[in-house]
Amino acid sequence: MKVVILCGGLGTRLKEETEFKPKPLVTIGGMPILWHIMKIYSHYGYKDFVLCLGYKGHEIKNFFVTYDLLRHDFTLNLGKREKNSIYHNSEQLEDWNITFAETGLETLTGGRIKKIEKYIDEDDFFLTYGDGLADVNIKNLLNFHQKHGKIGTLTSIQPLSRFGIVDFNELGMVTSFKEKPKLDGWINGGFFVFKKDVFDYIDGNEVFEQTPLSKLAKNEQLAAYAHKGLWECMDTHRDFENLNKIWNSGNAFWKVWD
Repeated sequence: MKVVILCGGLGTRLKEETEFKPKPLVTIGGMPILWHIMKIYSHYGYKDFVLCLGYKGHEIKNFFVTYDLLRHDFTLNLGKREKNSIYHNSEQLEDWNITFAETGLETLTGGRIKKIEKYIDEDDFFLTYGDGLADVNIKNLLNFHQKHGKIGTLTSIQPLSRFGIVDFNELGMVTSFKEKPKLDGWINGGFFVFKKDVFDYIDGNEVFEQTPLSKLAKNEQLAAYAHKGLWECMDTHRDFENLNKIWNSGNAFWKVWD
């Protein structure tokens, strides 16, 4: 099954980082958040990726083209017509198959998805954003999707509040204090699964999260997989710092791989 990842946005709310690189290449623990997302899927056996490129997409291509060089010590012989590299450490690299799809600089999310239709060669495919991390069990998500038989499944999550919650009584006395609890409502956390029929719901260049998903919901063709675990996205510089803090603590909740 293909794993489609939206990688083309401008990332304007993270301009401290995205002025010089695309948002999916912003690093957590020295590796791009895109790499972390791909590691989640590959842990569950899904290693065939389609990256929807846009803003600074050439840098994403360059990262993976030079991935071997970045991850190994190597010796390069410059004296021969055909340059030969000798790799010295035996680290096992990821056996990923990656399709780099140029979907346009200013294309909206629906338009990006529509442009990669030609690369989907099975009945179902995964879709997610290039800036969200979760401890979602991808196998369970797929089983849920296939069991209900609808066109689409989104992973719904309850995000943590950015602030602590104070409860107090009618006398103004504090009765409890909850540090950053989960909110009551559910939001779209990405980590979708779709049947190929979803492409019939996309009319050109439009925001996928608006008309297409609304049409699916209206036709009772969109289910929600309730993920009660953890989820975070890298939307602002504060999120960037928080995710790196979590990684450096050694307790990264999304690190399901060894």
